Amino acid sequence: MDEFLFIGVARAVVIFIQSVIRRPCVSRVLSLRHFTKHFPGAKSNTFFRTRFHSNTHADVSVSTTTSCFKSLGSTQQNQIQLYVHTLLQWNEKMNLTATKEADEVMERHIEDSLAILPPIKTCYNLQSNEQISLIDVGSGAGLPGLVLAIACPDWRVTLLESINKRCVFLEHVVAVTGLTNVKIVRGRAESCGHDVMYREKFDVAIARAVAEMRVLAEYCLPLVRIGGLFVAAKGHDPKEEVENAENAVRMLGGSILQISPVDSHSPYGQRTTVICRKDHSTPQKYPREAGTPSKLPL
Repeated sequence: MDEFLFIGVARAVVIFIQSVIRRPCVSRVLSLRHFTKHFPGAKSNTFFRTRFHSNTHADVSVSTTTSCFKSLGSTQQNQIQLYVHTLLQWNEKMNLTATKEADEVMERHIEDSLAILPPIKTCYNLQSNEQISLIDVGSGAGLPGLVLAIACPDWRVTLLESINKRCVFLEHVVAVTGLTNVKIVRGRAESCGHDVMYREKFDVAIARAVAEMRVLAEYCLPLVRIGGLFVAAKGHDPKEEVENAENAVRMLGGSILQISPVDSHSPYGQRTTVICRKDHSTPQKYPREAGTPSKLPL
């Protein structure tokens, strides 16, 4: 009996490793759901009651040694190139990004934005072409939300931005690239978090280079439905920041699910994706009034 069990486990490991190697730009987080699918006698619904692979806080390494941009289809690559061209063109008239060259934008922003996808798909256990709703909080020049909308045309993406001229730019880019899955909302997270149109309506809320984790949690978690994800794109070592934010995340109805180091293609070093799960409804008093979260973090 032990011999048959060993053979079954070995076969499952081989099948799983082969499936990972064949995929050019995916997270190397080991999916237990995928593994047990090939385990003799195992039933996935016995092991998994939710969409998530883990109920515990874990540090997970993500490899992106192959360019995520090159893994996209030709239409998506053309859309991203149009976006980068338009970004640099408008950047001459208004401050959208500190980067001035197309190659630098591709390395520093596009690849970093695309590198967020594998951890999201792994934690949310997304299947190919599955539709989800995502909001990019403080979208700015559209990073990462616009890039994710191009890479995942089945997703419904909302770009939340408070500055009007940036919203005008985003509207222009959407028109130039021909995207039909993007909605642009001018407003503050503190206000949208109390608006019934947006409060707890999104599967995923994401923010990149906006604020520290305690502040981001108050901006984003009220927008996420119960069972959804709050994703923060951070620098190379955010562990202390994440630890300081654990209580705030808990107060807002969430828990820290995963910290995923991502190998950046740019010379700016390793990036980290922090993923939180929305466990229960956010108390009605959050988010607090505009400006308070950043001045007095939870």
